[in-house]
Amino acid sequence: MIEIMNTLKAGFVKYFGEQKTTAFFFLWWVNLIGEHTDYNGGHVFPCAISLGTYALVAPRQDMQTRAISLNYEKDGIKEFSMENLSYDESIGWANYIAGVVKVFEDAGMKATCGFDIAIYGTLPGGAGLSSSASVEVLTGYILKDLYGFDVTNQDLALIGQYSENHFNGVNCGIMDQFAIAMGKEDHAIFLDTNTLDYTYVPLKLEGAKIVI
Repeated sequence: MIEIMNTLKAGFVKYFGEQKTTAFFFLWWVNLIGEHTDYNGGHVFPCAISLGTYALVAPRQDMQTRAISLNYEKDGIKEFSMENLSYDESIGWANYIAGVVKVFEDAGMKATCGFDIAIYGTLPGGAGLSSSASVEVLTGYILKDLYGFDVTNQDLALIGQYSENHFNGVNCGIMDQFAIAMGKEDHAIFLDTNTLDYTYVPLKLEGAKIVI
């Protein structure tokens, strides 16, 4: 944990300079039972894992947002305005941040400034653990914290899914964002993706591991 935060801090300073920052973290997840059922309104059984997405964030004095992923440093800083947002192919993965900002704004929760953000995930993208959903939920929580928006973690899951469906054009179900936003240590979630009724189920894998 300390090594990760030191890496993140060094990356933030490298690209954005010394600033007062706030740290954020959201976990990733695996699904134990129920593949390809969440976007059909079925039942799923995901659980949180300790790996996830870390971020350092500092608010700006203007309406620009600058983002760097330390997993993809060769792609450089992605920058966009917090106003008049639409999908922009040139900012690549940062559309997952911009999409969540757009959904908040459309719901009447408008950001008053942009921010600088450095992100580091403890697994690479494309590993099948929904790094995009983790970025979406993480962004939602950052917006909630920075601007005082009144939203629950379940709201953040729905906002993340909506942004991925309608801003990024990915027809995903709710499981990814829900498991990330609502994950609980030593528990899996029995989730009805049609009604969003859910139950936490104790899950302690003593002497066993989940292999991905």
